[in-house]
Amino acid sequence: MASILIKNTKAIITMDKDDNLLKGKNIFIQDNEIKYIGEQIDEADEIIDGSSMFVYPGLINTHHHLYQTFTRNLPQVQRMELFDWLTTLYEIWKGLNPEIIYYSSLTGMGELLKYGCTTCFDHHYVFHKASSEKFIDTQFEAAEVLGMRFHASRGSMSRGKSEGGLPPDELVQSVDEILYDSERLVNKYHDSSRYSMKQVALAPCSPFSVTSELMIESAKLGRKLGVMLHTHLAETKDEEKYCIDKFNQRPLEYMESLGWLGQDVWFAHGIHFRDDEVRKLASTGTGVAHCPVSNMKLSSGIAKIPLMLKEGVRVGLALDGSASNDCSNMLAEIRAAYLLHRLMSSSNAPDGYEILKLATKGGASVLGRNDIGSIEIGKAADLFMIDTNRLELAGALLDPKCMLATVGYNRPVDYTIVNGKIVVRNGELCCIDEKKTASIANKLVDELIKNS
Repeated sequence: MASILIKNTKAIITMDKDDNLLKGKNIFIQDNEIKYIGEQIDEADEIIDGSSMFVYPGLINTHHHLYQTFTRNLPQVQRMELFDWLTTLYEIWKGLNPEIIYYSSLTGMGELLKYGCTTCFDHHYVFHKASSEKFIDTQFEAAEVLGMRFHASRGSMSRGKSEGGLPPDELVQSVDEILYDSERLVNKYHDSSRYSMKQVALAPCSPFSVTSELMIESAKLGRKLGVMLHTHLAETKDEEKYCIDKFNQRPLEYMESLGWLGQDVWFAHGIHFRDDEVRKLASTGTGVAHCPVSNMKLSSGIAKIPLMLKEGVRVGLALDGSASNDCSNMLAEIRAAYLLHRLMSSSNAPDGYEILKLATKGGASVLGRNDIGSIEIGKAADLFMIDTNRLELAGALLDPKCMLATVGYNRPVDYTIVNGKIVVRNGELCCIDEKKTASIANKLVDELIKNS
């Protein structure tokens, strides 16, 4: 790798422990690490003029479904809530194949990078009984092409309709199949070293699509292999009713009975936790991926983020699936989260900077990492830059820490750097032909919808 000097920055929003905002400073990157921040000027292979740039830590997406990129904006599901939405889309998702997985991953991660996201966790759980054995391998290929820091999951569904679950039986697998492939993927891809670009989590889908046996055995395997655990939880009242009716327990109580609480666990959504359950999350160190736009789109509810932050729950920001968001834009998510909680909680809501923290340091904590999420010496060189010399930002520069939430930024960023490599330059991806990729992707979308 080469060295990069970002010279004379307008502002560096460091997100360090002292919340420092630095002006007029330089950032020197060597290989994949931030080596220096200050006034010194070093020679570098590439020098970027930062005099009009706000520099932010790379955003961290803690829950996504990249395959859903090809089922965005479907007219037939626009008025549905989660269970009906899922059962409708499962019939389309039966048609997933390796090419669709590759190009949907390339498209979704490409969009993420263009909007400042440098680390993506993806929760893939749809495996057809035929031709799906290399889906996660294919995602890692796409991430490597783009230069995305990628956390994959070996998701799973083991309880089909015939056993009282939600998904069709064609999309469920046996516990043995799931555990075998989970171990294969961890052994092949998971890298726990500092600045790791590839990690794997074990992620059974949800209480209404997996068996208790799978949850228990996945937790045992994950802890044996030293990887994180993830699932959807407390997303809807329908899920809550399902758990009470089937297990005679509330969702969090059910997870606790299966060994699914702790520092190595995080849940997606977490909307319908009671106050005492929020305190349980805090006391056990269990994390939450907050998905505000998806939660609004599916009319699922509003998570108690002000209470979670007050109680010390680890919270990261997340997009959720592209079919319930319907985009892969973390900058848009930041502003939506800020406005949603201002509406609901007024002065008790997180301010714009606190929402930015969820999308950076919070996400790093949820994913179990201490090498990303801030701009500091010794951290991974993950950041993005916005040129503030634009008409739409005139008068908006008084508070760089809050700007992304209060004013918002609705165009691709000028630079995204991941692991010390420029992957977005002047708003365009560096490693792929965007127009060619979009053309192939749209043809695959047409085929997927036509064949469903």
